[in-house]
Amino acid sequence: MTRAPANLLALRTLLLTHLDNAPGPDDLEPAEVGIVGDPAHRGGYHCGSDRVVTNDYSVVESPRDRAGLTLDAAALDVGGFEVRSGGSTHTLASFSRWCVGQCAANAADTRDIREIIYSLDGKTVKRWDRLGKRTSGDSSHRWHTHVSFFRDAIKAGRDQRPLFRRYLSSIGLLEENDMTPEEHNWLATVHKNLTVLDGRNPIGQIYTRMAMGEDATATNYVSAHPTLKTLGAQLTALQSALAALSGRDFTDEPAIIQGVLAGLTPERIAAAIPPAMAKQVADELARRLVA
Repeated sequence: MTRAPANLLALRTLLLTHLDNAPGPDDLEPAEVGIVGDPAHRGGYHCGSDRVVTNDYSVVESPRDRAGLTLDAAALDVGGFEVRSGGSTHTLASFSRWCVGQCAANAADTRDIREIIYSLDGKTVKRWDRLGKRTSGDSSHRWHTHVSFFRDAIKAGRDQRPLFRRYLSSIGLLEENDMTPEEHNWLATVHKNLTVLDGRNPIGQIYTRMAMGEDATATNYVSAHPTLKTLGAQLTALQSALAALSGRDFTDEPAIIQGVLAGLTPERIAAAIPPAMAKQVADELARRLVA
């Protein structure tokens, strides 16, 4: 039978953690955040494969939905709330407006969202549809907001919380740094690539040992990979330069920069540049010298 997937349960928990018992006249109650439709519900994203109907729009209109159809529901309903944070009052309407704005702007953490059905005034029901097929919904959406997710994203177990973390951060109910979703994704990819420890990524071994506070140039790591000797020497030189600077009192940043650069010779800098980039650097330097 239709079930609530782990990634939408995690999203539900996130919203309730920060909007239930929040300051204000009307916090968000657990009964107001739903994933699976009631037993009579048939068709749509609140239903899994056992409850979809013939030509169900939540299956046939997108290859992402056709490929992702399982017993999992793929929607979340959020009920009314009115909370105060950051000197302002925040409601279901302002939440919906913010989420739709992010979707319309195609923010990176919205791309698994198929549609949002909502009302800004409790009277007129509106619909943002990524596929551009519909603009409204039934009257029940006057008092709750419906968010549908493409079924392949739910099937893959992708985390659907980042967008809503940003919302909670924007209203002051969750502390977040200032990185954009793209920067978060980039950092996660870098971290994943650097920490592969299957023997084919020696740089990852060094990175991980540095993160653990261990000596990144330990013999047992470097000796098996001759190319790491140069990198190890560079790291050692930089560490030595920083150590020499630590006991000195600089009053301006240029002095600090010059001190660090003094420990990095042109040969060491050149050795650290990948071949493809080295050619680009050489071409750019040649262009500047001619100019």
